[in-house]
Amino acid sequence: MKDLLEAALGTRLDGAVQVAGGASKEAWKVDTADGRRLLVRRAGGGVIHENTLSLRDEFETLVAARDAGVRVPEPVAYLGEIEGREAFAMEYVDGETIGRRIVRNPPAGLAVQLAEELARIHAIAPERLPFLPAGDLWDALYADLDGVEEPHPAIEYGLAWCRGRLPLERARVVSHGDFRLGNFVVGPDGLVAVLDWEFAHVSDPAEDLAWPFVRAWRFGADARRLGGIDDVEPYLDRYAELTGHSIPGEELYAWEVLGNCKWAIGALRQTRRHLRGEDRDVEYAILGRLAAEMEYELLDLIAKAA
Repeated sequence: MKDLLEAALGTRLDGAVQVAGGASKEAWKVDTADGRRLLVRRAGGGVIHENTLSLRDEFETLVAARDAGVRVPEPVAYLGEIEGREAFAMEYVDGETIGRRIVRNPPAGLAVQLAEELARIHAIAPERLPFLPAGDLWDALYADLDGVEEPHPAIEYGLAWCRGRLPLERARVVSHGDFRLGNFVVGPDGLVAVLDWEFAHVSDPAEDLAWPFVRAWRFGADARRLGGIDDVEPYLDRYAELTGHSIPGEELYAWEVLGNCKWAIGALRQTRRHLRGEDRDVEYAILGRLAAEMEYELLDLIAKAA
C-alpha cells in the first residue's frame, strides 16, 4: 500500500500505517519525506446508509467546512481511486477520539464548544454543497430499513411514534449527520476537530442537535445525557444563543428516540455488509447484535414518555 499511496500523493513517504477506528472507511496515517503528517481516508467495500457521500463529495464538504471556519483537518487532496476505491488526504490531527477515554475526564467547556461548532456547520449555505442529499427524512430511513431485508417491528414502531411528534417545520440546514463522540478529536483544552463527514446532508437542525443524546454515544457515562460529557443545558443554551433555534424538550426527546432507530438500522446494515461479502469483517458481523440494545432503549424511552 505504501507504493500505491506514494503514487497517489506524488511524493515519497517515510511510512504508511493503517490505523484503527472508523466504522466504514479505511484510514492510513502517512508520513511524507518532507515532514508532513497526513491521514488518507479510503472507501470500504460498502456503505452504512443509502445516502452516504462519495469520497469526492465528502472531500468537498470538508473543504466547505474549513472555509466556514469549522474546526476540521486541513483538506489536502482528493486522490481518485487507489486499487478501485476512492481516497482523499487530509491533515493528521493529534488528540483523543476514543469515546470511552474522553468521558472519563472530559475537558471543561467541551459542551459549549460543541454547540459553537454545530452552529458554524449549520450556517454553511446549502447552495455551497448542491450535491448533499436533501430528500424526505422518512423516505431515507425506510429505504435504509428495507435494505436490512428482515423484519424489525420495534424499529418500525419507533419510526411511526417519532413521525407523529416531529413537525420538521424549520428551515433546513447543512447537517454533519453523525455529530457525536467518536467523530471528535479532543485535546486537553477541548475540541480540536470534527471528523467523518460521509453522512452530511440537508435536514432539520434538530436532527444533528439531538444526535449526541443517544445513549450509545455516552460510552457508559449515562448520567451525562450529552454524549457522556455534560448535561444538555449548556449545549442547548449556547446553540440557541448563536442560531435562534430553541428546540422544545418534548421534540428533542422524540429526536433521541429517532436517533436510536437510526443507529439500530445502521448497526443492522453493517452486519449486512459482512453477510453480503461487501466487506468481510468480524466487527461488522457482530454489530447487528447492538441493534437489540437500541430497540430496547427506544421502547423504554417511549414507555417513559407515556
